[in-house]
Amino acid sequence: MSGPPGSGKSTLAEELAPALGLPLFAKDTIKHALMEVLGAPDVAASRRLGTASVATLLAVAAANGRGVLESVWHRSYAIPDLRALPGPIVEVFCSCDRDVVESRYRARATIRAAGHFDGQRRAEELWNDEVAVPVAGGWPVIEVDTEGPVDVPDLAQRVRAAALRHGT
Repeated sequence: MSGPPGSGKSTLAEELAPALGLPLFAKDTIKHALMEVLGAPDVAASRRLGTASVATLLAVAAANGRGVLESVWHRSYAIPDLRALPGPIVEVFCSCDRDVVESRYRARATIRAAGHFDGQRRAEELWNDEVAVPVAGGWPVIEVDTEGPVDVPDLAQRVRAAALRHGT
């Protein structure tokens, strides 16, 4: 599950994982646990915890062998890590208008843990060419408009079909 911050990845992943009968590995779930134990006193520490969260997500997913992985994936360095995972990969890219993602991001910033430092992140850091398009590392990509409701059963069927076509 990929897309820029505020694009609806977490919400959709929480519905898609059970529809596929797969576990969900979400970066922010891991990051919240790390923040509880280690704290995040500043933006730099929050970024380090984010990096550690993605590394943990990938390690747990690799050990499990399958699942729905949800994070903001940066194209320039995510491809080798994702390719190293066992089994077929199908990318679900959450797409919606930039104004919508920014509005959602600002709204959630008021309720998320302080260790995210959402109010101190620059727009260039959050919405850039690295995350504004699919990672597209040679696997199937299903682009989903997340500005409105998503037909999750249909999406699950499309993901299954793409995994079968691309499977090893």
